[in-house]
Amino acid sequence: MKRSALVTLLTAALLAGGLVAELSEASEASEAATQPAAACTAADTDIYTPPATVPATPGTVLACRSVTLSQVPGGIPTAAWKLLYSSTDNQGRPAAVSGTLAVPTAPWTGTGARPVVAFHPGTLGLGPQCAFSKQLAGAFQDEYEGDNIAALLKAGYAVAATDGPGYLDGRTHRYVAGTDSGHALLDIARAAPAVPGSGLSRQAKVGLWGYSEGGAASLWAAQLAAGYAPELNVVGDASGGVPGDLKQVATALDGGAFSGFLADAALGIQAAYPTLPFDSLLNDQGKEAVRTAKSVCLVGTVTALAGRSLKDFTTAGLTLDQLYQQRGSDGRTWGQVLDAQKLGVNLATYRIGFPVLQYRGALDEVIPTATEDAVRTAYCAAGVRTGWKIYPGDHLLTDNQAVGDVVSWLGDRFAGRPARNDC
Repeated sequence: MKRSALVTLLTAALLAGGLVAELSEASEASEAATQPAAACTAADTDIYTPPATVPATPGTVLACRSVTLSQVPGGIPTAAWKLLYSSTDNQGRPAAVSGTLAVPTAPWTGTGARPVVAFHPGTLGLGPQCAFSKQLAGAFQDEYEGDNIAALLKAGYAVAATDGPGYLDGRTHRYVAGTDSGHALLDIARAAPAVPGSGLSRQAKVGLWGYSEGGAASLWAAQLAAGYAPELNVVGDASGGVPGDLKQVATALDGGAFSGFLADAALGIQAAYPTLPFDSLLNDQGKEAVRTAKSVCLVGTVTALAGRSLKDFTTAGLTLDQLYQQRGSDGRTWGQVLDAQKLGVNLATYRIGFPVLQYRGALDEVIPTATEDAVRTAYCAAGVRTGWKIYPGDHLLTDNQAVGDVVSWLGDRFAGRPARNDC
């Protein structure tokens, strides 16, 4: 079976040794802050150590430290910080999340306050070293969206990039868990003005952006914004490569070249919904696959788990449909929880009062184009002003191909220009 362009690119990078060299972090362990940060003097380990308690106010800055973003190209003069901030999980409980804030040092010359783009990265893997904040600062290199961050900074916008929930020590990233990810993205926008020295305004216009895993997260943030963070002045959301229906995506991934992403999804959803049965279903192969998935980043996820089927990891050889019927201790099945992550559902409740841009690759070999198209159709049917574009690339290439258009589209939203509706 011929491997896709994504596998070829990732494998070439792996063999070149450019993506797997982890650098040592010199800071010593210290107790994480549990009070709002008064200054950005935390040790690096403080950013990733789960606090003993988390404030109930989302967007509270718990710890921060100044960093240099060595993996953001272009040499753009920037002040940057890692931060640990408070968010909310899918059960309404306070949760701590890590991320990065970057602000250009050049004065903002546009109208009003400097805008903020809340950014959620695409799939990076579940290993603790994979956190976007660690990779942007050069502690590990397996990310592919430094150009996205650079383009925003070059345009003069502040970037609040969440790692997403679960990249703290001893935790598992809640990969593709919609509510958790949407909250984390909105809450880093809330936290950004509270970072000492950021110079950002709480009245600043906010844009949301993400691709692939990040595209699902940013659409969830768009759906949740009015009810969860009504004080944020969100003016638009750009989301690409969206895995809108996780069951449809699972069918396409299972046993294929990108089945590692399905393993990550199973682990991420179970971390977000721990009442679901998981460990009791695994055979020895499954337990080994879990250990692998929790230790590697993007390249390792693709290469180590390619061609594997979830049924090979269960003691009873369960198919996907049979797995969906497995019921957790709270009465919900795997299938019901996965359906709850579906985008474009209940849009009468999740009212979106700002424009949305959706896009995908014509040759997307990772996410079924049918589910990407279905999300766009659902948004249009609900009356959401929706831009739409298809790029001539596969899944990975489309992320980069869209950068200029997305930054321009967000710029139009910040300037108050009317958005095109492609419904």
